[in-house]
Order: sequence, then C-alpha cells, then structure tokens
Amino acid sequence: MDAPILSARELTRHYSVSRGLFKPAANVQALNGVSFELHAGKTLAVVGESGCGKSTLARALTLIEEPSSGSLQIAGQEVAGASRAERKQLRRDVQMVFQNPYASLNPRQKVGDQLAEPLVINTSLSRSERREKVQAMMQQVGLRPEHYQRYPHMFSGGQRQRIALARAMMLQPKVLVADEPTSALDVSIQAQVLNLFMDLQKTFNTGYVFISHNLSVVRHVADDVLVMYLGRPAEMGPSERIYERPLHPYTRALLSATPTIHPDPAKPKIKIVGELPNPLDPPAGCAFHKRCPYASERCLSEVPLLRPLDGRQVACHNAETIGA
Repeated sequence: MDAPILSARELTRHYSVSRGLFKPAANVQALNGVSFELHAGKTLAVVGESGCGKSTLARALTLIEEPSSGSLQIAGQEVAGASRAERKQLRRDVQMVFQNPYASLNPRQKVGDQLAEPLVINTSLSRSERREKVQAMMQQVGLRPEHYQRYPHMFSGGQRQRIALARAMMLQPKVLVADEPTSALDVSIQAQVLNLFMDLQKTFNTGYVFISHNLSVVRHVADDVLVMYLGRPAEMGPSERIYERPLHPYTRALLSATPTIHPDPAKPKIKIVGELPNPLDPPAGCAFHKRCPYASERCLSEVPLLRPLDGRQVACHNAETIGA
C-alpha cells in the first residue's frame, strides 16, 4: 500500500480556560491521543456528539491551530518544526470546506475572484490562465460561466457549497477536510452535494477527512470511521465492520439512534442516558462510564486504550462481552 498522505500520532490539543478571579485556570483536553492514517482517494469519517473534539481535530489538521503535542505528517512532512516555506506548501496540500458556505465566502467579492484567489497567492499564473482554470473548476462543480461575475448572495445554499468546494479544490490539494459540509443544506440538496464530493475525489484522488454527526450520510461516503467521545477515540476501523457489528457501547448507541427506512423490529433501541460530561472536570477512568449500561468497576478507575479487536480498534474494557 502507498504511504499515507496524512498521518496523526497521539495528537492532542489542550486549552487553558479561566474559571474566575480566585480559581486556578482549568485545562480542557479537547483532543487527547488521536491517531490515524489517511491514504489518497480514501475517506475517513469522524463522528460523535457536539463537544467530542471533531472541529478541534479539523483545525489541527488544516494548521489553523497548533497541536499541543503529538505528531502530524502531511505527505510525509512533519508539521512540527517545519519552516515558513514548508508550512506554506503544507497549507496548499490540506484545504477545508466549512459547515456554513455563506459564512465562508466574502459577500463583497465576486465568485470568480474568490475562486481565483488561491491561484493568485500560490501560483505565478497570468490573469487569463487563472480565469481559464477557474472556469474549468466551475464547470466541474456544476456552475455556469455567467456565475463568474455574480456575488454569493445571488446563489442558493447548495450552489454556495459548490463554490466553497470549488475554491478548496483549486490547488488540487492532497487532503480535503470537510466539517459538516451538508448539515446546513436541505435534505433534497444534500445528496447532490455528496455525489459531487465523490466525483471530485475520483477525479483528483484526494483523501477526505469527513466530519459529521449524520451517520446515515457517513455510511455512504466513508471507507473508515473514527468515533470520538470527549476528545478520545472510542472506536476506529473499516466502515462496514463498524456498521455491521459495533463493539463500543457509544458506537452502538449512536447507530441505534440513526433513522433508517426499514428499521429492524428485532433490534431494541439503545438510549444514552445523561449528558456529555463537563470537559473542565471529566470523570475518572472511562469518560463514558456514567452513561454506559456495561460499565464495570474497572471502568470507574482505568482509562481504556485503543486495542485491536475483530478487524478494528476499540477503547472499551468490555468490548468482547458487548460484541458477543
């Protein structure tokens, strides 16, 4: 197998949060020991509840924020210690599509100029060459030539996301990080945009990190799935294995809550009781133990580490019992 285009090893991102005048600052572990590899043309989906660290991971992968510790390599190049020129190249190699397409576009700038901007900054192409490249990319994402001179407010939500995707792909990056790219769109438009994502991936052989809370969408786009809970990986492995036989109780609950067209009456619904723990004061042991129906004494004091089991990795002391 080819070398990974994106590799994370024990990636962490901690924040110091003030708790008031007379209290010491708290340390929030937004990311805590995330490791994975992404290969060209493949999609890794990152799923979990709000507050589990998905967007923090996205900001770390796109070099918007520095990891607190751990290793991050893009196309074999270690990010930590990279020179300014090397970082500029690395930022070309990893692009991002945000959740709200309108918020990520400049309302005062014509669409054609916004799509050409990455080429202005990163290439020495002439004006006519840039326009030619922009129009070719617009055609690939389903936009017409006359859209070049229009402003973002003149487009629908689905068209704006096409524009945002076109801008991210202008430099033909090795990795595209998509942070909830369809959640702000109507259901009728979501499938069109997802199909466009897949078509562009085949064309450019781009690796995707697809961040979503919609497990129905993830099942159709992901090769591998990383389930996160309170900044830690809970389960990670091939999409088919995780969907067919989830081993972590959190993964089982997430999949149980996913709407399906033909629900299986033989499968009981699994409900997660309680709220996500306070990240300022996480529980000892397994962070999920207060909400887990399978929690044992060991779970109260010992943090479960990712370990190989049944073709994936799972961070649960009782995974064998749950998967039996």
